[in-house]
Amino acid sequence: MPSSSRAPDPAILTALNLDPQTASIASHGGSGFSETLKLVGRERENTSGERQDGGLERVFFVKMGKEGGMFEGEHQSLNALSTFVPSLCPTSHAFGPLSRRPNTYFLATDFLDLSSSLSSQKATTKPLSLAWKLAILHSTPAPIPAGFSQPQFGFPVPTYCGNTVQDNTYTDSWAEFYGVRRLRHVVQEAERRNGADAGLRKLVEDVIAQVVPALLRDGHLRDARTGANVTPVVVHGDLWSGNFGVARILTPVAAVSDGGSDGMVGRRDGEVGEVVFDPSSCYAHAEYDHGIMNMFGGFRSGFWREYFKEKPKDEPVSEYEDRVDLYELYHHLNHYSMFGGSYKGGAVSIMKRLLGKFGKGGGSEIGD
Repeated sequence: MPSSSRAPDPAILTALNLDPQTASIASHGGSGFSETLKLVGRERENTSGERQDGGLERVFFVKMGKEGGMFEGEHQSLNALSTFVPSLCPTSHAFGPLSRRPNTYFLATDFLDLSSSLSSQKATTKPLSLAWKLAILHSTPAPIPAGFSQPQFGFPVPTYCGNTVQDNTYTDSWAEFYGVRRLRHVVQEAERRNGADAGLRKLVEDVIAQVVPALLRDGHLRDARTGANVTPVVVHGDLWSGNFGVARILTPVAAVSDGGSDGMVGRRDGEVGEVVFDPSSCYAHAEYDHGIMNMFGGFRSGFWREYFKEKPKDEPVSEYEDRVDLYELYHHLNHYSMFGGSYKGGAVSIMKRLLGKFGKGGGSEIGD
């Protein structure tokens, strides 16, 4: 075992069914909120002394940290994304508490070989573009949650955007979800971290009461193709340029099918392609992802042409830029909550512009 490697925690070995005699783990990459590592090993032998994977070495990406809820949210997010578009992101295989480090948790996913490049891909293979994969994701209705008879906005568990926990309690109103579960929740968190700010709070509440219903209310915000109210889809939730790249997904088991009659995009194991990671998912309006994508850039005009060809802007199209600004607002407020500084100014600027345009025609207040 290399000097930089160590024996993995028994809880990880058990969760992944790895032989402790063959497994090692070492630091790999970096993250602002967790320790990141590369785990290699072989499957445990069965009672007949055989390994179902034929003894092939498995490779995993592992995160460790103090926030168990953060890893549960990422586990659920990755698997929600990969269920619909398997080649979009790594699959998560396990999460849970470590056995040898109190109050410390782990997440184990497919390993991404980020040293790969599209130029190394065989000329006969045309990888699926990120624009196309994201458009397919955003065109696919989210599952109806257990216990409900119709689609809901929300998510089975809380998720984290950065280190901010997000309230994903289900509701059938997108305007309510975005106004209450995102904007009101994040300004409360910003005040908890940075101190009370009556002026900022009033602006946010005015946006919730007036701009959110003006742009997002049922019967007004409509699906571009059907004309019906928008349907919840799985979104990434934190899709800025630092959370996507070109990589080869190294799955720990044999490659799955390239897709079949169900129409889902199959994983091409070992193919180099554009992938996303570090999601903070929920069932949301598809354009919610556009907010942070617009905030930090990195998505060129060709990307958007391909995306909108598959997933057109929703109606009213004339309000698309205003909706994107409204969704970007959440991330300015969240970055102000986490880092302070100039992000507050960006949030205030967006709110004043939107209130100037939609404030006088506001709608009824959104309740708690």
